[in-house]
Amino acid sequence: MIAGTDPGSRWTAYQTWLVCLTAVTIVFDGMDNQLLGIAIPSLMREWSVPRSAFAPVVSLSLAGMMIGGAIAGILGDRFGRRIALLGSMGLFGACTTAIAAVDGVSALAILRFATGLGLGGAMPNATALAAEYVPANRSALAVTITVVCVPLGGTLAGSFAIPALPVLGWRGLFIAGGLLPLALVAVLARLLPESPQFVARAAGTRATLADLFTAELGRDTWALWLAFFSSLFGAYLGFSWLPSIISGAGLGTNLASTSITVFNLGGVVTAIACGVLITRFGSRRTMLPMTAGAALGSAILSQIPLNPETPVLPLLAALAFTGGLVHAVQTTLYALAAHVYPTGLRATGVGAAVSIGRIGAVLSGYAGPWALAYRGTPSFFALMAVSVLVTLLALAIVKRHVPGSQARAAA
Repeated sequence: MIAGTDPGSRWTAYQTWLVCLTAVTIVFDGMDNQLLGIAIPSLMREWSVPRSAFAPVVSLSLAGMMIGGAIAGILGDRFGRRIALLGSMGLFGACTTAIAAVDGVSALAILRFATGLGLGGAMPNATALAAEYVPANRSALAVTITVVCVPLGGTLAGSFAIPALPVLGWRGLFIAGGLLPLALVAVLARLLPESPQFVARAAGTRATLADLFTAELGRDTWALWLAFFSSLFGAYLGFSWLPSIISGAGLGTNLASTSITVFNLGGVVTAIACGVLITRFGSRRTMLPMTAGAALGSAILSQIPLNPETPVLPLLAALAFTGGLVHAVQTTLYALAAHVYPTGLRATGVGAAVSIGRIGAVLSGYAGPWALAYRGTPSFFALMAVSVLVTLLALAIVKRHVPGSQARAAA
C-alpha cells in the first residue's frame, strides 16, 4: 500500500513533514501577494502618480491569478503536482525579483500579471499534494492547514515588510520577496516528492475542463464554483474595506488595523478547528452550520451603529466571530473540492473552482463602495450576509461531501 492512499493508515511523521513543506510554499504565496499593496505608497511618491494609476496593475494581478489557477491545475494533473507547484513558485519568485528593475506603471502591470500566474498556479497543486500525502481520513485537515498559510503569509508580510521598507526601499523589498521563494524552490526540488497517488493512478492522463462536467461530477462542479465565487466575494469585502469603514466611522486608525487583524487571524484558528471537525463529523455536518453562523454574524454587524461612541470590545468580538467563520468557510472549501474530484482531476478541479472564486474577489472591489454608498455599513454587512447565504445554498447542493469517521468506518 502506498503511503497516504490507505483511508485507515496513520498520519506518520514523514507525512507531517511533507505537509509542512507544502504549507511553506503557500506562506510565500501569501507574502508575495501582499508586497504590491505595501509598496504602492512609495511608488506613488517616486513616480509622481496617483493611487488610481495602480488600479490596472491590481486588476491584471488578479486576472493573472485567475488564469494561472486554471492552467496550472490542468498542468498538475497532466505532468505532476510537484513540478507544477515548483514551476509556479519559480515564476512568481522570478517575476517579483524582476519588478525591482521597473521604472513605470506599464512594466509593473505586465510583471504583476506574470507574477499572478505563478501565485494562482501554486494553490491548486499545493492543495492536491497536501490531500494526497496523507491518509484519506486526514486529507481535509492537511488541506486546511496548508490553505490557512495564505493569511499567515500576508500577516508576515505586514509584520516584516512594512518596517523593512524604509531600510530596503521598495526595490529591495521586491528583491527579497522574490529571492526567498526562489531559494525555497531549490531546496524543495531535493526534498519534496511527487504525490504517490499521482504516480500510481494518474501518470499520463490528460485532464481537461470538460471532464469536470460528467454526469457524476457536473452538479458538484457547478455548486463548488458558486460556493467559491460567493465565499471569496464575502471574504474580500472584509479584506478590502473593513479598515476604511472603521477609520471612516471615526474609530481611529489603530482600531482599523486591529479590526482587519482580528477579522483575518480569527479565521486561522477557526479553520483548523473546522478541519478537525470535518475529519470527525464530515464536511456537510460541519460546513453548513459554520456557514449559517457566518451569515448570522454578518447580520449582527449590520445592526451595529458605527460611530466614535461605538463600544470597542463588542465590535471586535463580532468581527472576530464573523471573520473567523467567513474565512473558515473559504479555507475548508479547498478541502471539500480536493475530496470531490478524483486523483486524475484533482488539481484541475480545484484550480478551476479557485479561478471562478477570483472573479467574486474582483467584483467585491466594486460592490463594496456601492453598498456603502447605498445605506452605509448596514447595507455593506447585509451584502456580506447575502453572499454567505449563497455559499450555504451551494454547499447544500454538493453531493460528494467529505464523510465523517463513522461513515468511513461503516464503508
